[in-house]
Amino acid sequence: MIDQLRERYPIDKVCQVFGITRSTYYDHRSRSSQVDTEREALKQQVKRIFHDSRGSAGTRTIKAILAKENVYIGRFLIGRLMSECQLSCKQPGPHRYKVANTERPDIPNKLNRAFYVDKPNQVWCGDITYIWAGSRWVYLAVIIDLYARKVVGWAISEQADTDLTIKALDDAYHRRGKPNGVMFHSDQGSQYSSLRFRQRLWRYRCIQSMSRRGNCWDNAPMERLFRSLKTEWIPGMGYQGMTEAKMDIGWYLMTYYNKRRPHAANDGLSPVEKEEKLKYVSGNS
Repeated sequence: MIDQLRERYPIDKVCQVFGITRSTYYDHRSRSSQVDTEREALKQQVKRIFHDSRGSAGTRTIKAILAKENVYIGRFLIGRLMSECQLSCKQPGPHRYKVANTERPDIPNKLNRAFYVDKPNQVWCGDITYIWAGSRWVYLAVIIDLYARKVVGWAISEQADTDLTIKALDDAYHRRGKPNGVMFHSDQGSQYSSLRFRQRLWRYRCIQSMSRRGNCWDNAPMERLFRSLKTEWIPGMGYQGMTEAKMDIGWYLMTYYNKRRPHAANDGLSPVEKEEKLKYVSGNS
């Protein structure tokens, strides 16, 4: 507005109307014509993190990742920078779930939503989801360790059968150094209640727990992981084929999700960082 008035009136009178000095006006003119290099650098960092997350990172996630890079700025400023760069995260809104309370009499819900545990290899959770690849659905089985929500085993197949869940369990068992006494929690899917899968759990000395029928909240950490995978990472039209799906999903689970992505349940740490922090604390105690 001052510049518009200046075109019609002497600068002295314009400054007098707004109650400012001529030096203040000229200082503002000088600064407004300069490029804020620090702000531009922050924009580039925000854009890099946003694009690395495939458009899923919001202000909270970007703030946590920047803090790991020793850049400390608030969510309000990050939001302004995202707006200036025309970036908008694609996190979905809340979803309503039905509630059911029917347990299996032979495999009760021993976990009972006790999702926070003291150390790794106490409780593992598993589940299956489906993904479009080429011209058909393929099926992904994943197992996480509840301590840090770390993915410890996974498998992908064209069949949603017991072999798929056994492969994921074998993967987790060997990656974690063959632990004993782990509680394994899942839903009541036939793949997890089959005799072959239960025999494999027995061989690994695992204690089995199952959600109540139709109650997804009993396995909420797995629901949250699959929601993140599908909204943050998997392309909207799916994958071209099984090979592409396996490579891309494997990178997300074992690299981006485990090592880079901040997790609210870990106070902003990635799963790997939380487990390493525990080792450091235990080693110095």
